[in-house]
Amino acid sequence: MSAFDDLYAANARFATTFANSELTGRAARGLAVVTCMDSRIDPLGLLGLKAGDAKILRNAGARVTDDVLRTLVLAVYLLGVERVLVMPHTDCGMTKVTDSDVHALTQERGVDTRSLEFHTVPDQHEALRHDLTRIRTTPFLPEGTPVAGAIYDVHTGRLTPAPF
Repeated sequence: MSAFDDLYAANARFATTFANSELTGRAARGLAVVTCMDSRIDPLGLLGLKAGDAKILRNAGARVTDDVLRTLVLAVYLLGVERVLVMPHTDCGMTKVTDSDVHALTQERGVDTRSLEFHTVPDQHEALRHDLTRIRTTPFLPEGTPVAGAIYDVHTGRLTPAPF
Protein backbone atom coordinates (compact mmCIF):
# COMPACT_ATOMS: atom_id res chain seq x y z
CA MET A 1 0.00 0.00 0.00
CA SER A 2 1.38 3.38 -1.05
CA ALA A 3 0.66 6.79 0.42
CA PHE A 4 -0.44 7.74 -3.10
CA ASP A 5 -2.77 4.86 -4.01
CA ASP A 6 -5.86 7.02 -3.52
CA LEU A 7 -4.51 9.52 -6.05
CA TYR A 8 -3.64 6.86 -8.62
CA ALA A 9 -7.11 5.36 -8.27
CA ALA A 10 -8.73 8.78 -8.67
CA ASN A 11 -6.64 9.39 -11.78
CA ALA A 12 -7.73 6.09 -13.29
CA ARG A 13 -11.36 7.19 -12.88
CA PHE A 14 -10.56 10.65 -14.28
CA ALA A 15 -8.84 9.21 -17.35
CA THR A 16 -11.92 7.21 -18.36
CA THR A 17 -13.72 10.44 -19.30
CA PHE A 18 -10.71 12.63 -20.18
CA ALA A 19 -11.65 15.04 -22.96
CA ASN A 20 -8.77 17.54 -23.17
CA SER A 21 -6.37 15.74 -25.50
CA GLU A 22 -6.85 18.45 -28.15
CA LEU A 23 -5.34 21.21 -25.96
CA THR A 24 -2.01 22.51 -27.23
CA GLY A 25 -0.36 23.87 -24.11
CA ARG A 26 -0.77 27.48 -25.25
CA ALA A 27 -2.82 29.85 -23.10
CA ALA A 28 -6.00 30.12 -25.18
CA ARG A 29 -7.09 33.31 -23.36
CA GLY A 30 -3.56 34.77 -23.34
CA LEU A 31 -3.49 34.88 -19.55
CA ALA A 32 -1.01 33.96 -16.83
CA VAL A 33 -2.18 33.97 -13.22
CA VAL A 34 0.28 34.11 -10.33
CA THR A 35 -1.50 32.90 -7.22
CA CYS A 36 -0.94 31.14 -3.94
CA MET A 37 -0.69 27.41 -3.39
CA ASP A 38 -3.58 27.60 -0.91
CA SER A 39 -5.98 24.76 -1.68
CA ARG A 40 -9.01 27.02 -1.14
CA ILE A 41 -8.23 28.78 -4.41
CA ASP A 42 -9.68 27.44 -7.67
CA PRO A 43 -8.07 29.87 -10.12
CA LEU A 44 -9.87 28.59 -13.22
CA GLY A 45 -13.28 28.49 -11.57
CA LEU A 46 -13.13 31.88 -9.88
CA LEU A 47 -12.08 33.59 -13.11
CA GLY A 48 -14.58 31.80 -15.35
CA LEU A 49 -11.85 29.89 -17.17
CA LYS A 50 -11.45 26.30 -18.29
CA ALA A 51 -8.53 23.96 -18.88
CA GLY A 52 -6.24 25.39 -21.55
CA ASP A 53 -7.26 29.03 -21.06
CA ALA A 54 -4.42 30.22 -18.83
CA LYS A 55 -1.05 29.43 -17.33
CA ILE A 56 -1.37 29.11 -13.55
CA LEU A 57 1.76 29.78 -11.47
CA ARG A 58 1.40 28.90 -7.80
CA ASN A 59 3.66 29.37 -4.83
CA ALA A 60 3.40 30.27 -1.16
CA GLY A 61 2.01 33.80 -0.94
CA ALA A 62 1.63 34.37 -4.71
CA ARG A 63 5.04 36.05 -4.75
CA VAL A 64 6.86 37.11 -7.91
CA THR A 65 10.15 35.34 -7.34
CA ASP A 66 13.00 34.86 -9.82
CA ASP A 67 11.44 31.54 -10.81
CA VAL A 68 8.06 33.16 -11.46
CA LEU A 69 9.75 35.74 -13.70
CA ARG A 70 11.57 32.94 -15.55
CA THR A 71 8.28 31.13 -16.03
CA LEU A 72 6.49 34.27 -17.21
CA VAL A 73 9.20 34.84 -19.83
CA LEU A 74 8.65 31.30 -21.13
CA ALA A 75 4.88 31.73 -21.00
CA VAL A 76 5.00 34.99 -22.98
CA TYR A 77 7.50 33.98 -25.65
CA LEU A 78 6.53 30.31 -26.06
CA LEU A 79 3.01 29.74 -24.79
CA GLY A 80 0.80 32.62 -25.92
CA VAL A 81 0.60 34.66 -22.71
CA GLU A 82 -0.16 38.33 -23.35
CA ARG A 83 -1.33 39.52 -19.91
CA VAL A 84 -0.56 38.73 -16.27
CA LEU A 85 -2.76 38.76 -13.17
CA VAL A 86 -1.09 38.54 -9.76
CA MET A 87 -3.67 37.23 -7.29
CA PRO A 88 -2.82 36.82 -3.59
CA HIS A 89 -5.66 36.08 -1.17
CA THR A 90 -7.10 36.91 2.23
CA ASP A 91 -6.29 34.76 5.26
CA CYS A 92 -2.94 33.75 3.75
CA GLY A 93 -0.58 31.83 5.99
CA MET A 94 2.35 33.80 4.56
CA THR A 95 0.94 36.96 6.18
CA LYS A 96 0.99 35.32 9.61
CA VAL A 97 4.69 34.50 9.87
CA THR A 98 8.06 36.05 9.13
CA ASP A 99 11.04 34.42 7.50
CA SER A 100 12.63 34.34 10.96
CA ASP A 101 9.59 32.47 12.31
CA VAL A 102 9.90 29.83 9.61
CA HIS A 103 13.64 29.45 10.18
CA ALA A 104 13.00 28.97 13.92
CA LEU A 105 10.26 26.37 13.27
CA THR A 106 12.49 24.32 11.01
CA GLN A 107 15.46 24.70 13.37
CA GLU A 108 13.33 23.09 16.12
CA ARG A 109 13.34 19.97 13.95
CA GLY A 110 17.05 20.17 13.29
CA VAL A 111 16.77 21.65 9.79
CA ASP A 112 18.79 24.75 8.91
CA THR A 113 16.87 26.76 6.29
CA ARG A 114 18.83 30.01 6.62
CA SER A 115 19.97 29.69 2.98
CA LEU A 116 16.33 29.99 1.84
CA GLU A 117 14.26 33.13 1.49
CA PHE A 118 10.59 32.38 2.12
CA HIS A 119 9.17 35.70 0.88
CA THR A 120 6.73 36.00 3.77
CA VAL A 121 4.24 38.84 3.52
CA PRO A 122 4.16 41.32 6.43
CA ASP A 123 2.04 43.77 4.38
CA GLN A 124 -0.01 42.14 1.63
CA HIS A 125 -0.79 45.34 -0.26
CA GLU A 126 2.83 46.44 -0.23
CA ALA A 127 3.98 42.97 -1.34
CA LEU A 128 1.48 43.04 -4.21
CA ARG A 129 2.59 46.53 -5.23
CA HIS A 130 6.23 45.36 -5.17
CA ASP A 131 5.49 42.25 -7.22
CA LEU A 132 3.48 44.16 -9.83
CA THR A 133 6.31 46.67 -10.17
CA ARG A 134 8.78 43.82 -10.55
CA ILE A 135 6.86 42.40 -13.51
CA ARG A 136 6.12 45.80 -15.07
CA THR A 137 9.77 46.88 -14.98
CA THR A 138 11.53 43.66 -15.92
CA PRO A 139 13.50 44.02 -19.15
CA PHE A 140 12.63 40.43 -20.07
CA LEU A 141 8.97 40.94 -20.99
CA PRO A 142 7.58 43.07 -23.81
CA GLU A 143 7.12 46.69 -22.78
CA GLY A 144 3.48 47.46 -22.13
CA THR A 145 2.47 43.91 -21.23
CA PRO A 146 -0.81 44.30 -19.32
CA VAL A 147 -0.21 43.45 -15.66
CA ALA A 148 -2.82 43.68 -12.91
CA GLY A 149 -3.22 42.65 -9.31
CA ALA A 150 -6.29 41.61 -7.37
CA ILE A 151 -6.86 40.06 -3.96
CA TYR A 152 -9.11 37.01 -3.76
CA ASP A 153 -11.29 36.72 -0.67
CA VAL A 154 -11.34 33.06 0.39
CA HIS A 155 -14.47 33.66 2.51
CA THR A 156 -16.67 35.32 -0.12
CA GLY A 157 -15.18 34.20 -3.44
CA ARG A 158 -14.88 37.83 -4.55
CA LEU A 159 -11.90 39.32 -6.33
CA THR A 160 -10.94 42.92 -5.50
CA PRO A 161 -8.77 44.64 -8.12
CA ALA A 162 -5.73 46.46 -6.72
CA PRO A 163 -5.79 50.23 -7.30
CA PHE A 164 -2.12 50.31 -8.33
